Amino acid sequence: MKVISQARFETRMILRHGEQALLNIILPALAMIVLAKVPVPGGGAPMSISAAYASGLALAWTSTAFTSQAIALAFDRRSGVLRMLSTTPLGPGGLWAGKLLAVGLVALVEFIVLTAIGLALGLGFTSGVILPGLLTALFGLAAFLGLGLLLGGTLRPEAVLALANIAWVALAGGGGLLLPVDDYPGIWSTIISYLPSGALGEAMRDIADAGGLPVAHLAVLAVWAIGGGLAAARFFRWDSK
Repeated sequence: MKVISQARFETRMILRHGEQALLNIILPALAMIVLAKVPVPGGGAPMSISAAYASGLALAWTSTAFTSQAIALAFDRRSGVLRMLSTTPLGPGGLWAGKLLAVGLVALVEFIVLTAIGLALGLGFTSGVILPGLLTALFGLAAFLGLGLLLGGTLRPEAVLALANIAWVALAGGGGLLLPVDDYPGIWSTIISYLPSGALGEAMRDIADAGGLPVAHLAVLAVWAIGGGLAAARFFRWDSK
């Protein structure tokens, strides 16, 4: 019950915070609409609704698991909230379990909102995308949450705030979250495919366009999830002093 209460609290804090709502839901929804309706620069047609929807979800889940968590953790460390909660009956394990559950709940809310918008734009669903999409969501959230814990748990809040937002912009515009990897020139497209952003974006778009299990992209996300989680466990500090 303590974990569930903590998860509810964390979820409310994320959804009620105006800046996080903008980052986690509003901007991904706008990105999805723009990708589906605005022609690609140079005369190309707009992205298919299914691909635009997949890109919007990838951006939303990255925002929630990485950017929002990194920033929130950094400021909770400085204020002493993390250290205080770790000494309560909730304990460190309960605290992290509550955060993990909250990230999953917010990701579900994002899925519902973006799906509703996608359906209004003409999105169609087939049963074959459900299991691959769920697995990709789990792997993607795990990969970015590990990186968020690493960033938010090691640097000072001001540095985390700057780096997390810069990373969000860079990954959205040049990391494969919104645009297909093949749209990037030369070797950069290969590099992006091995980034967690490129793997998540490509996996979601592959599922949306063709269905099936994107095994190669899931393998990349799994490596990032394990590496980020181990690094966070090794270097995380409970306060910023």
